[in-house]
Amino acid sequence: MHALELVAVTKYFGDRAALSRVSLSLAPGSALGLLGPNGAGKTTALRLILGHTAPSEGQVRLQGGDPFLPASRRGVGYLPERLVLPAHRTVRSFLLLHGGLAGLRGAALRRAVDAVSEQTGIGSRQGDLMGSLSKGLAQRVGFAQALLAEPRVLLLDEPSSGLDPIGMREARDWITQAKQRGCSVLVSSHLLSEVERICDSVAILHEGSVVAAGPIGAIVADGEELEDAFIRLVGAGSAGRGGDAHGG
Repeated sequence: MHALELVAVTKYFGDRAALSRVSLSLAPGSALGLLGPNGAGKTTALRLILGHTAPSEGQVRLQGGDPFLPASRRGVGYLPERLVLPAHRTVRSFLLLHGGLAGLRGAALRRAVDAVSEQTGIGSRQGDLMGSLSKGLAQRVGFAQALLAEPRVLLLDEPSSGLDPIGMREARDWITQAKQRGCSVLVSSHLLSEVERICDSVAILHEGSVVAAGPIGAIVADGEELEDAFIRLVGAGSAGRGGDAHGG
């Protein structure tokens, strides 16, 4: 069973097709990079996987079931691109809330919060109000809530956002550790060098369609890096418009 799967998925918004017959899958225990310039359909694909919207055509499966069903979303960790944290809640109370929503209770919940706080480098900041956090610390809190309940599937949208080089390296370690315990990881990012370090395979979207998918080694040509292959496949003009800006 795939951790997640899109089969010939089309999604219309009015008369516009944000996705057109997109098929992709994430194997258990692997990491897939979802790539594309701005407007390529990455955000729409993530919304479909999370059950935030329904496909116009085709089929979406999350852990073998319909993403709209709570049972299919159980065991899924999610770090959104635009992380909104309640400013007047402490880091610890925020993590306790999310751990409770994930099904953790009592001493097990408190131990999990302490463990993931230490893992993500926010152990000493549990009493801080989240409105006082820098962007980098807020991103660490986002990682902590996504990893808190040891998810089976981890969905990361621009996970390096706001992190300095040390934080980016640590984030790679967190993702690697999750993979080593069997977690399946989907990474949507414009930072292709990070994707190349983290992911086993990629799916490249352009104007709502998959233009390449498979192991990274099968997509890059001799002497290329992933960035070179990306520009070759989607066009230098599209890559330039996307840049490092957010959106998808």
